[in-house]
Amino acid sequence: MSVTELPTTAHDALLRPVRESNVFEGTVERILQLIRLGVVSAGDRLPPERELAARLGVSRVTVREAIRALQEAECVVSRRGRYGGTFVRSIPSPRRSSDRPQSVRACDDLEDVLAFRQVVEGGAAEQAAQRQLTAAEVSHVERMLELTSAASLADYRRADSRLHLAIAELSGSPSVTAAVADARMRVNELLDTIPLLEQNIVNSDEQHSAIVRAVLAGRPARARRAMTEHLEGTAVLLRAFLD
Repeated sequence: MSVTELPTTAHDALLRPVRESNVFEGTVERILQLIRLGVVSAGDRLPPERELAARLGVSRVTVREAIRALQEAECVVSRRGRYGGTFVRSIPSPRRSSDRPQSVRACDDLEDVLAFRQVVEGGAAEQAAQRQLTAAEVSHVERMLELTSAASLADYRRADSRLHLAIAELSGSPSVTAAVADARMRVNELLDTIPLLEQNIVNSDEQHSAIVRAVLAGRPARARRAMTEHLEGTAVLLRAFLD
C-alpha cells in the first residue's frame, strides 16, 4: 500500500477550498473526487488529515467527520500504528440510470454536460500544447497514457479520468484543471450508466495517443482538434444510449 502523492496542480484543483455554506458536504465531495477520478486508487492511503484540512480550508474535525462518513459508506478504512492512516477501501459503485436525478437524465442536461466538457477539455489540450513542459510533466502524462492503454475493462474509466486530468494539468492552470475535474465528474455519472464497448476503448486509446502526441509536439490547433474528435465519439455513444 502506498501513500498517494498528487501532482501540485492536481492538489490545487481537486483539493481546493470548499464553500463555507456546506463545509462538511464539500469536504466529502472533494475526497470522493480523488477516489472516483482514480487519483487515489483502492489500497492507497489518502493524504494526512492535516494536509487535507489545510488544502480544503476546513478544520481537522470536519475532515475527521467526512472520513467517518466515508468509512460508514465503506469507501475508506482507517488503520492505526506506524503504517496507519486512511486507506481507500473501494471505489463507490456507479448509480443506476433510474437512481439519478431527473435533471441529470434530461436531454437538455446531457447536452449541457457535453458542451461544457467540449469547451473546457478542448481548451485545456490547446493550452497545454502552448506551454514549455518540464521533463517531469512529460513523464507524468506519458505514464498516464501508458496506464490507460494497459488498463483492464474494470479499471478503464478511472485510468481514462486520470489521463484527462493529467492533460489538463499540463495547461499550468489550477482553475482549468478544476474545471476539467468538474466536467469529468459530471460525464462519468452518465458514462457509468452505459456499457463499456471494447471497440470504443480501442478507438479511445488511439485518440488519447494522438492528443498526447499533439500536446508534446507543441501543436495547439492539432491538440484541440484531436481532443474534440475524441470527445465527440463519447458524445455519440451517450446520446445513443441516453437520448
